[in-house]
Amino acid sequence: MAHFAEIDESSFVTRVLVTNNEDPNNDEGYQWLIDTFGGTWIKTSYNTHGGIHTLGGTPLRKNYAGVGMSYDPIRDAFISKKPFESWVLNEETCIWEAPVAKPTNDREYKWNEETLSWDIFE
Repeated sequence: MAHFAEIDESSFVTRVLVTNNEDPNNDEGYQWLIDTFGGTWIKTSYNTHGGIHTLGGTPLRKNYAGVGMSYDPIRDAFISKKPFESWVLNEETCIWEAPVAKPTNDREYKWNEETLSWDIFE
């Protein structure tokens, strides 16, 4: 199956649909989307996250598209909404990162934007 994201005039993803991929270039599925729904559609990979294809294939557009994400044509990447003002976009993965690394232990943490630190989740 092939996945395509529809983007609006502001490059926000409005929906993601799956098409048949019998055609290796998937021109048939793409054309069906255009003929059926119109709009602007961009192929996305269900197995791509942070610029890595989880099954060892070729990554596509840094991240799998989801409703509410945006498509950046310069980076050719789908990017989620910035979760906090202090977070910075990692240009390699196109994933937002906290200014302080999350602790790596068995506890759960949540980001505290006021203190710019990770609080233990209770």
